[in-house]
Amino acid sequence: MSAGVATGLITNAAGRRVPTHVNGREAAPYRGVNQHRSTGNKARPPIRSSSDYPTNGDKRIPDLETALRLCGLRDGMTISNHHHLRNGDRVALTALQTAARMGAKDLVWFPSASFPCHEPVIDLMKSGAVHHIEGSMNGPLGDYCSHGHMRGLGVLRSHGGRWQAVQDGEVHIDIAVIAAPTADYFGNADGSHGPSACGSLGFALADSVYADHVIVVTDNLVPFPCIPWQIQGNNVDYVVEVDSIGDPSMIVSGTTQITRSPDRLRISELVARFLRDSGIMRDGFSFQAGAGGIALAFVDYLAGMMKQANVKANFVRGGSTKYLVDLLNAGLIGYILDGQTFDLDAVHSIASNPRHVATSPFTSYNFHGKGNFASMIDAAVLGATEVDVNFNANVVTHSDGRLLHGIGGWQNCLFAGCTILAVPSFRDRIPVIVDEVTTVTGPGELIDIVATERGIAINPRRQDLFDAVKGKGLPIRPIEELQAEVEKICGGKPAKPRLLDRPVAVVKWVDGTILDTVWQVVDDNPYAPKVSVGE
Repeated sequence: MSAGVATGLITNAAGRRVPTHVNGREAAPYRGVNQHRSTGNKARPPIRSSSDYPTNGDKRIPDLETALRLCGLRDGMTISNHHHLRNGDRVALTALQTAARMGAKDLVWFPSASFPCHEPVIDLMKSGAVHHIEGSMNGPLGDYCSHGHMRGLGVLRSHGGRWQAVQDGEVHIDIAVIAAPTADYFGNADGSHGPSACGSLGFALADSVYADHVIVVTDNLVPFPCIPWQIQGNNVDYVVEVDSIGDPSMIVSGTTQITRSPDRLRISELVARFLRDSGIMRDGFSFQAGAGGIALAFVDYLAGMMKQANVKANFVRGGSTKYLVDLLNAGLIGYILDGQTFDLDAVHSIASNPRHVATSPFTSYNFHGKGNFASMIDAAVLGATEVDVNFNANVVTHSDGRLLHGIGGWQNCLFAGCTILAVPSFRDRIPVIVDEVTTVTGPGELIDIVATERGIAINPRRQDLFDAVKGKGLPIRPIEELQAEVEKICGGKPAKPRLLDRPVAVVKWVDGTILDTVWQVVDDNPYAPKVSVGE
């Protein structure tokens, strides 16, 4: 382990080895669900005086370099960005590259998520401009971290966990750079209008409130006041107008379409039937589903069942898609409470329909608050890369141990009344149900159902769900039985990933404690160091 990156290893309440210090800071181990209590007061940004800003409210600055200089850019600062533009974002990378040209070193990048378009950050890490990333690392960035090349330890948090880390003072943002599809010269900003409209800007809200300095970058400057606004200009230092903040068509994930796979369609139908037959689908219920092919097909099946039963949902939590918008327009749901907008149909809806409401991780997910929306949801339908026989689940690493993607809101949704993992029984002939997951991202006690094309496993903790669907014709099976059947099909148990005894990242739980460790991998990837297992 590199000095100052991760020191000391102890076993936490999940039975996982985790470091006691991360990037020079003491880190608390996971103590169990609801076992850690926060103390103290929320963090606070420095007090400013309105006399330090233009009396006419015009905060425009000619370019990003000038804005960064006025913010006092220096080595070691933490720079944050949001990811609502997803793979079409052009602001985060530009901000980091500009800071590098200005000579800044050892920056910490704190995005709400990263995407393949951010691959050039690898070059900034190699040059020393960026020290490490605290946020999801997809694709090339995940590979780079997995092979031990980041000088610091990656820190993976849920969307709610990111807000918790900022408000609790665990992460101090020096400069927040916010891409805004629409803004006025005072700094009020909105994500649902303009040529680069991406929907909600909720993931940037904590940054705007708690950062020392806030820069809004927009390609659609409108006269004051920008209405509606999600980012308040009173929290903004500078406004920079550019030609383009990104490509909004790239917010659409490649998986944001209903699956055509017969096996995955069966999973979707089984999940919808489970909600109906268990009584969860009732007038006034609520649910959340992701944007993957299985989840979208589930929404389609559920809509048909709701129509047949004359049932209306009170609200749906988003990520929103055209499929949820269709339910809203058809009167099958009362509201979409939207934290992230996954396609352009949803962008248009949030801009025009008052029942499609932009939210933030504070209202939806923050564990260190006076409640949140996620715990009020009746059912959450999620995915996973692995789940084990104790119902623990993994969403951050692949079967070979490499970082695959971030946590998103996945952990936060585990507190729903019924948490369902809708997963194929195997991928590429690799079983999804394993003896022990590579990386624990969610503890099994919070996962109620594992639904596959070969049957539905109910967590033994939920006898009430067994009783609710008894005699309803659903293929309810023990998870160990599903595991054995799939292993027989795939030719045995999957091979364990080749890992070194060296942490490269940690997984935070929703309360800020360390749930698990991501270990350095060894394979033939070009980023891989020339070492052997155990060295």
